[in-house]
Amino acid sequence: MIMFQHRPIAVTAVLTAMLLAGCGTSTDQSTENGTTPSPGTATPDTASTPSAGEVPEGVAAQYATLTDEVEAEGGRTTSGDWEVAYIVEPAEPWFETTGEEPTRREPAAGETHHLEIIPIDAATGRIVPDVPIRLEVLDENGEVVDEKELMFFHAEFFHYAHNFSIPAAGEYTLRATLQPPQSPRHGESLEELTLLEPATVTFENVRLEPAA
Repeated sequence: MIMFQHRPIAVTAVLTAMLLAGCGTSTDQSTENGTTPSPGTATPDTASTPSAGEVPEGVAAQYATLTDEVEAEGGRTTSGDWEVAYIVEPAEPWFETTGEEPTRREPAAGETHHLEIIPIDAATGRIVPDVPIRLEVLDENGEVVDEKELMFFHAEFFHYAHNFSIPAAGEYTLRATLQPPQSPRHGESLEELTLLEPATVTFENVRLEPAA
């Protein structure tokens, strides 16, 4: 199994604010009667273990970064049960792991952009894992200039991406085709399951400018 990790969308800004508001934790390790635990006494790690109703700091940070990046470098749309976002960045390296020592994969010759797609469960705002995604880049004539099966990246926020080769600066259309998640489902009945249908979404007039 190959895992990918690289640098640094998204639920709404309202959800992000709720996440951030809920991630504060207490560092007071005093007991209820005001005494301080003696050395060697086990105490809860309140800095890393959220209380009931709180959101872990890492989860809040993930969605805050996600929102910032899609607002600055991308966009979003909805289709059925899906919310789909994209981010455009210059071609990037990543680490590949195959069960041995991770190896750094630099951008290949001709790769100009790192295009990211983030599939989100519209009902819950959660990023969806195990989604096969194919991304096509179309020019102004509707011709496909590059297309890739996206890889799942473990990064500041989970997403799917690959490096693409764009021949010239211009306005392009991104067409992403998402298949239902391949993982098994929990649930009491078929009727309560979501994300069972594939979706194809397009983002038009996306400006892509290959670096000099």
